[in-house]
Amino acid sequence: MRVIFLGTPDFAIPSLRALIDSPYEVVAVFTQPDRPAGRGQRLHPSPVKVLAQTVGIPVFTPERLRGDDNRRIVEGLAAEFIIVVAYGQILPAWFLDAARIAPVNVHGSLLPRYRGAAPVIWSLINGDAVTGVTTMWMDEHLDTGDMLLREEFPVPDTMTAGELAEELARLGAGLVVPTLDGLRAGTVMRAPQDHSQATMAPRIDKAMGRVDWHRAAREIHNLVRAFNPWPLAYTEFGGSKLQILRSHPAPDQEAVEQPAGTLVGLSGEALRVSCGKGTALDLLQVQLAGRGPVSGREFVSGARLHPGAVL
Repeated sequence: MRVIFLGTPDFAIPSLRALIDSPYEVVAVFTQPDRPAGRGQRLHPSPVKVLAQTVGIPVFTPERLRGDDNRRIVEGLAAEFIIVVAYGQILPAWFLDAARIAPVNVHGSLLPRYRGAAPVIWSLINGDAVTGVTTMWMDEHLDTGDMLLREEFPVPDTMTAGELAEELARLGAGLVVPTLDGLRAGTVMRAPQDHSQATMAPRIDKAMGRVDWHRAAREIHNLVRAFNPWPLAYTEFGGSKLQILRSHPAPDQEAVEQPAGTLVGLSGEALRVSCGKGTALDLLQVQLAGRGPVSGREFVSGARLHPGAVL
């Protein structure tokens, strides 16, 4: 059985590996073009491109898929399945129709929740205790196709977006081959989504990472872990950006009365800051622009802060 795979970031790597290690034949990979990165802004290939080239799979990197040249390539590959994992573009109808059996997407949420580009981040922003992965029969719209298989994942309170993405990528990879096998055998059935329950997960903007200390500590903590490793939550200190890498809400019984954003003191290695609704947040790890990560205690010591200082 021939498969065309579309994907770009690290999230797609476990699914591609699962297909490479399976009886299915990956006849081509489509991924985003090389992009500039780093201080020198040199062009870098996507993780999917690197893996595909390593194992000798033909790679195509069109800026846009809709051209006739791409159509000829895809239809000429005569694939039974098209598998899409975090590719970065909505596919045209002719691309989906090129799959002789099914076009399948691996999506990092329990659909119909969190349709869109950033389901992992939004599930953490909203403090979901459970999320998961869904395989879906793709249509022309944004994550609206019929569901195939899904698996839930309980989210630890301290887990960051980077850590959660790794777990969901692993779960998604575990569903890829069973989904294809089930579609071939007729044992995996299509289940329409309840569109009335749909929520969206649009792309994240860096400006969204600015901390509003008037919000409750739990909300700020969810933002901190949702924006780690990118783009990182931040506040201002001494005219510089202070990024918050790790945090945890202070115990509820330790209510504070200071104005929001006030340094309350230290709790172990953490810097405790007052937040809205009488709550407080322990900053476990922070980083000033141009410097390395330090604990909250190390930051207080280096900056010579005292209780009452305001972030």
